Amino acid sequence: MAVEVPSDLVQVHEGGLTADQAGGRAWQTSWSAKASEETLRSAEAKVDAAWAGFLPRLSARGEYERLSEFTPPAFVIPLPAPIPPIPPITFPLVFNNWTLTGTITVPISDYFLTIDQRYASATHSEEAARWNVISARAGALSDGKIEYYTWLRNRGAVIVAVQALNDQKTHLRDSRNQFAVGNASKADVLRAETAVASAELALEQATNLSDLTEKQLRVAMHLPEEQRLLPGEDLQVPLASFQGNLKQMTAEALSARAEIKSADANAAAAEKQSTVAKAARYPTLSAFADGIVANPNPRYFPQTQDTHPSWDAGAIISWSPNDILTANASAHDFESQVAAIKATQNTTRDGIEVEVQQDWQGVREADFAVDSSTREVASAEEAYRVQGELFNNGRGTSATLTDAEGDLTRARLDLLNARANARIARIRLDHALGRDVRPVSGDATGPR
Repeated sequence: MAVEVPSDLVQVHEGGLTADQAGGRAWQTSWSAKASEETLRSAEAKVDAAWAGFLPRLSARGEYERLSEFTPPAFVIPLPAPIPPIPPITFPLVFNNWTLTGTITVPISDYFLTIDQRYASATHSEEAARWNVISARAGALSDGKIEYYTWLRNRGAVIVAVQALNDQKTHLRDSRNQFAVGNASKADVLRAETAVASAELALEQATNLSDLTEKQLRVAMHLPEEQRLLPGEDLQVPLASFQGNLKQMTAEALSARAEIKSADANAAAAEKQSTVAKAARYPTLSAFADGIVANPNPRYFPQTQDTHPSWDAGAIISWSPNDILTANASAHDFESQVAAIKATQNTTRDGIEVEVQQDWQGVREADFAVDSSTREVASAEEAYRVQGELFNNGRGTSATLTDAEGDLTRARLDLLNARANARIARIRLDHALGRDVRPVSGDATGPR
């Protein structure tokens, strides 16, 4: 008994899911992108911290101190006779001391040597983190679209498997009829039964693969199991012919890919860090000023239990020759990081050039495969029809008909794969060229 062909698996539904919707949902819900966004927030916080370095440092200190009590000695001034003696002189003691100090420090040398470089390094690191978010979102967008077309492909493969099973069942029925009239052997019937069993297994495998890719699509989009997925695109719709110049596309990719821009920013950040490290070779100069309100104020003599204000200002210069050794080592460390980043960047550039050519060729090959597979299906269907008629009329063999059935199934799968691959190849090429996402205001990225 023939199995009903589940054409609804690839039937286009109004309001059904499209590749752009799948990619957009994956773009919005990607955990990798969210992790990159948190790294970006951390980089933004470091920029804020670096900006605070431009401000003079303000500090305040309040202090209370209780002194132990004791009897102070008296000071006697001896005078020659006949001058009458002066009574002993004593100074009052204050046992409760209150001090409030406000200080402003201006790092004069740091303004020229380190603060601006630290801020520049932090901003470059923020830029690199932003490009990493773009890269993560681009990957999620492209992966979501690819998962969508893979899902459509495997749903179509279930239909092909059902068609193949029905062809084998028809072959089995015809073999039994031919065996009954003496035009086929028992071996032909047994071989047809084997082919039916194999086709049933292929259908089960195709169904399982379809279910698996639907799960993968749901995970990429983070959709609940109860939300039904219905196709909103038809793989049979022809695609526009591909046009493109490989040299121009390679140049476009090298100027647009987020990975290269991130490496540029990271290298610039490390170069600024190297400059900061070198600054430790030189003396540091800072100016300060203190405002003091104290009871008693130590600048007033003798001490009394009164509150008096005072101030002081000055400058400090410091330097240690040991700092030269540590500064040189730190600078060499950052210079090595810069060289490593640039080497990795060049490796990425090489990979992108190969990726662009590979994906460019993939689009051309997929388009060619669609055309050749269309002709392949037409000839395989005609060959299967002719072999079926010959077999039923006793003029053909079961083996020849089996070969025709296999050729037809392969041709159907080839056409299905070619149609899906043509769309997937375009997605991969767009990703290789850096066309799949763009920066937007406010957030890091947004889909095209």
